Amino acid sequence: MQRCAWVPDGDPLMREYHDREWGVPVHDDRRHFEFLVLEGAQAGLSWSVVLRKRIGYARAFAHFDPRKVARYSEARIRSLTEDPGIVRNRRKIAATVRNARMFLEIQKEFGSFDAYCWRFVGGRPRQNQWTQTRRVPATSPESDAFSDDLRERGFGFVGSTVIYAHMQAVGMVNDHLVSCFRYAEVSRLGSRARTAASARPSK
Repeated sequence: MQRCAWVPDGDPLMREYHDREWGVPVHDDRRHFEFLVLEGAQAGLSWSVVLRKRIGYARAFAHFDPRKVARYSEARIRSLTEDPGIVRNRRKIAATVRNARMFLEIQKEFGSFDAYCWRFVGGRPRQNQWTQTRRVPATSPESDAFSDDLRERGFGFVGSTVIYAHMQAVGMVNDHLVSCFRYAEVSRLGSRARTAASARPSK
């Protein structure tokens, strides 16, 4: 069974993430917030490090409930800098709390974060056809626009590279290599998402 080259053979956690989650279209706001938290934490680190702390992040950040995280105090932020279950970077922790507050503002404006973020790809997953890992980009014009908009709204740790990783994770783009067994499966999920999107009444 052939997988994307970034999945280590001896890492069952990364393999499970690749095989079941990466690239699957997400339309749940709490899941979007979870990936924003984790991708922001990853900045400057490897994804495997953050993935191993995922349970710790769920515990530390109210199981990724943005309403609860938005109410975190400075004292709570300080206490989290001592939590070994997460990356103990104060700037990243404070940004997560601030991002939760901005996340709620986006929900108010657009009805959901999901409705907001999928606009950057026209509501449909981008189906790429990469044959080599080195061809997969770190950013795109869409991630640039998405990142710029988030930063204008006050989000932190949402550079274009972080946001492109988020787009890959939540299925806004399918960046599985065409040789990967998941490429066709994720493409079919994207096709169903496109069909569902086209069936929705226009507003």
